This record gives sequence, structure tokens and C-alpha cells, in this order.
Amino acid sequence: VYRPDNSTPTPWLDSLMLKGKRFTDFHSPASTCSPSRAALLTGRHGLRNGVTHNFAVGSVGGLPLNETTFAQLLHDAGYYTAIIRKWHLGHSGSYNPVHRGFDYYFSNIPYSNDMGCTDKPGLDLPSCPPCVRSQYTTRKHEECYTEVALPLFENETIIEQPLDTWSLKNRYASAAVKQIFTASISKKQPLLLYVALAHMHVPLFHNSFLNVTTQDPYTVSLSDMDSLVGTIMQAISTEQLENTLIWFTGDNGPWEQKCQFAGHVGPFVGKWQANGGSAKRTTWEGGHRVPTVVAWPKKIKPNSTSSALLSGLDIFPTILSLAGVKPPSDRRYDSIDITNILLNDSDTGHKSLMHPNSCAAGQFGDLQTVRLKHHKAFYITGGSVTCGGGSGQQQYHDPPLIFDLSQDEAEETPLNPESDEYRSVLKEVEREREALLWDIATDKVSLADYTVIPAAVPCCQPHNPACRCHSLK
Repeated sequence: VYRPDNSTPTPWLDSLMLKGKRFTDFHSPASTCSPSRAALLTGRHGLRNGVTHNFAVGSVGGLPLNETTFAQLLHDAGYYTAIIRKWHLGHSGSYNPVHRGFDYYFSNIPYSNDMGCTDKPGLDLPSCPPCVRSQYTTRKHEECYTEVALPLFENETIIEQPLDTWSLKNRYASAAVKQIFTASISKKQPLLLYVALAHMHVPLFHNSFLNVTTQDPYTVSLSDMDSLVGTIMQAISTEQLENTLIWFTGDNGPWEQKCQFAGHVGPFVGKWQANGGSAKRTTWEGGHRVPTVVAWPKKIKPNSTSSALLSGLDIFPTILSLAGVKPPSDRRYDSIDITNILLNDSDTGHKSLMHPNSCAAGQFGDLQTVRLKHHKAFYITGGSVTCGGGSGQQQYHDPPLIFDLSQDEAEETPLNPESDEYRSVLKEVEREREALLWDIATDKVSLADYTVIPAAVPCCQPHNPACRCHSLK
């Protein structure tokens, strides 16, 4: 998330920040992939939409079919909708993105790019072996997927397996530009383009022409991603699509266990815990506070900043509101429409925001961390695995730990439970949390199917080693 230093060249992201509004207190809806993306697409926490943890390579299900994505609603309103890259909300049958509101789907993998092998593995820790090429070869490696190659999907068809991750940036760029041209020239429709990049997830990769050593892979991959953002921005400019909103954000914090192949949490180090990581999979600030910028020429004030408390949940109602589309009224939402924050000088965001358990501690999806204005309460804590291998122990807190983030963004020293400030904040925290849990208990909620079977694994040639097949396109 944070650059190791200020020398990392990201001219296009810098340009986007100059053109738009940067948010300093913006949070991913969860600290792992599937629940974060499900919440972004539906405006609902995992306890409502059913997605509380990641789906597997052999998952039968995905985002429950009775959940409605903003892509479905915009598609029905006349938008041409496309998704490039990561979905991670189900790949079988009706769970494929083309059945969830997207006209077009192009993805190097329907899940994370560490969930399968390739012939030229990217940079990861541990370093994973390439796919087997013979049925007489077996290869097992702890923490590595060796049995099935990563597939390349176009709509519902696998067109290549294993794919070449090192060529992905150009393929992403080509697919994204093609969809922009398709919407603006061929179909003459308004466009929703959802680009969910493989950057900056391990294994890291980059364009082959970039000079990189294993000592500096993250910086180069970040520059590669920046170039892709630039390609999309240039295509929008070429087509004179000035009335285009661009929303750049992340789905969770860095994966500290991956050491030099991960990002940085900056000041959000979760210092209270003696051991364990404070980023991905945790509810410490480093796990869910993500860089976010939104640009829209002549609508959003350029080079501006907002400190409003916001979430990826808010993307759902906001883009629907801007498009003049109403969400389904038969369910409740955890998101707010931030149109007034984007277009005006309002800084009124969430009064409170819940951070779901995302693997480091507690039951998946449970809401045991509560943000209330600049205070944050933990009913449970736990740390993810660090670069050095340490892991914070799960601990329940009754009464909860409460930090004042305005004075302690490192989350090092909790308030004294005997203080007036603590007692006052605790009352509001309990009131907000109990109200939300009751609201969820009385809402129309979904339940995801997390069943895993071998037949659900994406495989273009089941009889070949690692499902290998030549390029079909």
C-alpha cells in the first residue's frame, strides 16, 4: 500500500490524484479478497451477503445468486458492463461474472494469482515451482498450488492454461481499451468498466522489458500497474469521454508474510500487539485502510483531500445514485451515498464503521471491531503472520480495547477503561454495534455455498498434467 520511499515512479497515479479527490480515511470492507469484493459489489457486509471468507479453486458456489451487484443494476439501466481480471466470487455456472451483470469478462484467473501454477512462476515467498509437464512427474511444495495451472478466461471459456503472467499487463491493457472502444464507438452506450488488477498480489510480475532484481520487485510491479492505469486514462482521453468517473481503491492491506514481495503499512503498525502482522487478514488499520482517489473532470474538485470516514461499501450506492439507478428495496445496506462528499466540500462520512473478522482472529465475518468517529474499539485482536514468521495471538477483550486514532494511528496505547472518555465512547460503541447486529438479524440475508469438489476446478484438459492446454485463441 505504501511506497518504500518517494522514488517509486508512479506518474499516472500521481496525475490521477492531481485531477481528483484523495481520501485519507477510506477502508476496504474486509481484509481479504472475496468478502471485500462481495461487499463492494453489493453494499452489504458479509453477514448479510453471505460471503465471509475466500472461495477456493474447487468451490462450487460464489456470491449468492439472490444478491444483486451494481453491475446488474447498471446493465439493466442501459450500461455496457465489463470486468477485467479478478472476480473471486465464484467461477462455475451461474456464478460466472457474465451471469452477474457483466456483458464481458476477461481474467487471467477467476481467483487469486497464487492459486495455481504457471510455466514461468512470478516472484513469491516461498518461491513456487513451475507446472508439471508430464503425467509421470509429481511435484509437491508446501504453500504452493502445483496440481492445477492458472487458467485464462474470456467470458465462460478457458482460452489458455497455464497462462503467462509476465504478459498480463499488455493483455489487460488491450482488453480494457477494447471495451472502452466497444462501448463508446460500436454500442454507443454508457460504460461500467471494473478493472480488478492482479497487481500487487503475489506472485509479483511485470513487463519483461523492465529491468528488475529480486531486491526490488515490488517497486517495479507497482510501476507496471501505474502504466496500465495510464493506458486506461489515455484511452478515455482519446475517445473524449470527459464525463467519466474513475475510482481507484484497494481490497485490503499488504500481505506482510511475503516480505519484500509485499507492500508497506506505513504508520498503521498495530503496535499494541507484541507479535504478529497488522495488515492483510487483520482488523488493525493496516489491514483495511487503503489508498483511494476519485476523479471526474469538471465535477470533482481537482487536487483535493477528504478525511471523511468511508468504505468500499459506499461505492455501490454512490455510483447507482450518480447513474440515477435505485437499488433493490427488499434488503438493507451497510453503505452510504457519498455523492455530496465527491461533488461538494462535505466531509460527513460514516458515524460508525464495522470491520469484519478476516482470518487473523475470531469467526469469519463477525463484526467485533468498531470504528466510531476517530475512536476504534476491539472486542477481539489477533495478528497475521509477519515476514519473520511471528503471529499475534487471538485475544478477546471485555471490556474492549479502545484507541483514539487521532492521537494514536499506530494503535499502541488504548484508553484507560476508568477514564470518562473511555466510558463515554464505550456507550456509543455498544449502541452502534447492537443496533447493526439487530438490523442484520432482522434483514433478508444470504448464505454462500462454500462446498469444494474436484469437478469444480477450472480445467480445459482434465487428462493433461496440470490441466494443460495450448492457447485456444
